[in-house]
Amino acid sequence: MYVVQEDGTAAKDPVAGDYNFDKNMLTFKPRHQLQPGTTYRAFFRLASELGSHEVTFPKPTHVSTTDVEQLYPSAQLLPENLLKFYIHFSTPMSRGEAFKRIKLIDQDGKQVKLPFLEIDEELWDKQQRRLTVLFDPGRIKTGVTPNQEVGLALDQGRKYSLLVDEAWKDAKDISLKSSFKKEFLVEPADRNPIDPKAWQLDIPKAGTTDALYVRLLEFLDAALLQRFIDVSGAQGQLIDGKVTVEENEQVWIFKPGTPWVAGKYSLEILKTLEDLTGNKVGRAFEVDKIEQPPATGAEASLTYSLPFTVPAPAAQ
Repeated sequence: MYVVQEDGTAAKDPVAGDYNFDKNMLTFKPRHQLQPGTTYRAFFRLASELGSHEVTFPKPTHVSTTDVEQLYPSAQLLPENLLKFYIHFSTPMSRGEAFKRIKLIDQDGKQVKLPFLEIDEELWDKQQRRLTVLFDPGRIKTGVTPNQEVGLALDQGRKYSLLVDEAWKDAKDISLKSSFKKEFLVEPADRNPIDPKAWQLDIPKAGTTDALYVRLLEFLDAALLQRFIDVSGAQGQLIDGKVTVEENEQVWIFKPGTPWVAGKYSLEILKTLEDLTGNKVGRAFEVDKIEQPPATGAEASLTYSLPFTVPAPAAQ
């Protein structure tokens, strides 16, 4: 058996393998797997005549199953100093194509030039299903050269679309089911630190497993909200429960695994929690660390505690 070449002739060397003749049947077992899409020609002799037979193993049909499940921030109104997007895919994706497959288009249909920080090591999670796309921070932070020379990638009052090209391949080298587009309007820049004191808490009743609702009053980072806030009891013990985020990342919801017990609790918030523009708890993105005096006392803590009390049930 030989591989049929592009010019229609058989290759010089035969395919390696073993022949076996048993019960009037000749079989061939190749040493290596035969390749889909390749044509093979077998030669045989019947009496005094030389014959041949060709067979082509079809390529498997690949069905696209991967799509963009979600894109954060999910709000339709975003600040002009937006720091990042998170793109969530339904299955693992390939690496190395991100900045060829993602485009930012303005309301005039023009592609925004170099809005993102294009790095060789794309920022994927361990499953390669969530990609973090950063806007170039040099264009965001005022007073630095890229901001002064090029300016922000987004302009207040204008509409934009983030496009994800369907030609992007997943980890199985199959294109996406379809392209994805997120449209949004740009509002003024947000350069204020996060202030948990302004948050509004809807506190559940003791003896129930009702959820604690925390109304953040601004859009915060979707990924960090899942990991950077805990609920602790009066003795500092962490309360087990499930976290969800709703209303365009403006509401943080905690449902406990066991009923609430009347008493004192607190939200333990990592100060590295960010809003959409990189502002942190008590610290704006624009602050220059060199100009800031070293933190002391409570300011040096890595967490911010926001106390609340679950009241005892009313007496009957």
